[in-house]
Amino acid sequence: MSKVIALANQKGGTGKTTTTVNLGIGLAVQGHKVLLIDADAQGNLTDSLGYQEPDNLHISLATILSKTMMEEPYEANEGILQHAEGVDLIPGNIELSAIEVSLVNTMSRETVLRSYINTIKNKYDYVLIDCMPSLGMMTINALAAADSVIIPVQAHYLPAKGMTQLLQTIARVRRQINPKLTIDGVLLTMVDNRTNFAKDISFVLRRDYGDKLRVFQTEIPLSIRAAETSAEGKSIYTHDPRGIAAKAYEAFTKEVQDIGEKQRKRQHQTGISR
Repeated sequence: MSKVIALANQKGGTGKTTTTVNLGIGLAVQGHKVLLIDADAQGNLTDSLGYQEPDNLHISLATILSKTMMEEPYEANEGILQHAEGVDLIPGNIELSAIEVSLVNTMSRETVLRSYINTIKNKYDYVLIDCMPSLGMMTINALAAADSVIIPVQAHYLPAKGMTQLLQTIARVRRQINPKLTIDGVLLTMVDNRTNFAKDISFVLRRDYGDKLRVFQTEIPLSIRAAETSAEGKSIYTHDPRGIAAKAYEAFTKEVQDIGEKQRKRQHQTGISR
């Protein structure tokens, strides 16, 4: 049974793309079949996996979504790239900006991405969507397609207002489009444990949101090595396997995996009881 996870935060610079890469490859290392979807017109996820000129790719997510909107046929594996570390990728590029504009006038505009994902997700255990740093139509499409959301939050600055906006958007999508949507949790990233400031932010986040939603036990440390992985086109596990960031992402991957296993068991038991 496949699980679709959107990684979302309308604020940029939260480590969302780095988290998508390392969670996805971490799950693949654990034996899962994983598809990463770059739903950001900046193409950062695509770039981070070694495709350094995403705008020059002949087929991207924009191509597939355009065909979906126009009800044109496409191959089941069309545009899917294979990364050396065991994950598949649907690349994103600047053409998604035009798609976002086109979606405004499209029938069932919030569910175009879901329509596409539903045709391929049964081949994967996990589908991870790296969202745009905005609450625009592409992000709404990702939330409509997802089973759950992970919210990376930078520990340097606690965007309480931004978190509130995102949580309101998720609640609205749940009410109007996707009633099964849940929040897996909030992930603190770029945590500098040498400072009291980072510890204060961790405390405030857990105090203010801990009773409403899960705050992952794992915190991703500030790491130059993790930042370098984007230029290398590799995960932290290959670039710096013994480093603090690799250990943190391994622990985070296990938390996400445990959540997925519990949800699968519940769904299985519900199916039996019916």
